[in-house]
Amino acid sequence: MEQTESPSSSIFATEPIGRLIAKFAIPCVISLLVNSLYNIVDQIFIGWGVGYLGNGATNIVFPITIVALSLSLMIGDGGAAYLSLKLGEGDIESAKKGVGNAIVLVTVVSILLAAVFLIGINPILDLFGATDVLRPYALQYGTIIGLGLPFMMIPGAINSMIRADGSPKYAMFSMALGAVINTIFDPVFIFVFHMGVQGAAIATVMGQVASFVFSVIYLPRFKTLRFDLGSFRLQPRTCVRIASFGISSFITQFAITIVMALNSGTLGIDRCVQIITELY
Repeated sequence: MEQTESPSSSIFATEPIGRLIAKFAIPCVISLLVNSLYNIVDQIFIGWGVGYLGNGATNIVFPITIVALSLSLMIGDGGAAYLSLKLGEGDIESAKKGVGNAIVLVTVVSILLAAVFLIGINPILDLFGATDVLRPYALQYGTIIGLGLPFMMIPGAINSMIRADGSPKYAMFSMALGAVINTIFDPVFIFVFHMGVQGAAIATVMGQVASFVFSVIYLPRFKTLRFDLGSFRLQPRTCVRIASFGISSFITQFAITIVMALNSGTLGIDRCVQIITELY
């Protein structure tokens, strides 16, 4: 059976617009707020348990997480838009391929980004203002965060498509689960096991893994689609369309990284030239 809910019977076709806005906007806003708790909670507990050097290290690593989130939103929002468009056209086969391609694409991109970050972690930390004093803390925190990037990016993208499938509360709970786990284990690792910034990073990745599992579990439960192996075969044209639909989300989110870097004075032209010269 290719479809469990026809486009004409979808809530998007039958529910009043005002009710739809409330049903989808409120969980989406809550999800964004909850997602921001990762960094806030880390900063609070690290500040108490490690001190200002720990906070400085997390601020240096933070831009790479924004870059990862930007790419995740581009693919996830693009996949969600593609899904909605194809469902509206009644093209279920293309809708399946769109979601499947988005999932494979974000998986590949997240692994590549993690590899690039971990391999070039020292010059990247230099780019965002690492000093000799902050570097050991930034390396401890950043290495673990880098390993967890796929577990941050994949559920972020999938949750966008879960919302488009008509389950915004499920996506919200997926994000909330990770934030709760992070909040619980941050003080345990920092104050009980005295693991410092490494403990905060481990707690963060644990929360992201929980969100990853919770979001992946939803895939066989999609209301509008039933996937097969062909859905996950990458098609360049489909990937390009997904990226084009989500590029505005990427630009909006990525701009935060640029503003942060410019405001902190860590992204000067001379510094960029120096680091590029050192790389080559």
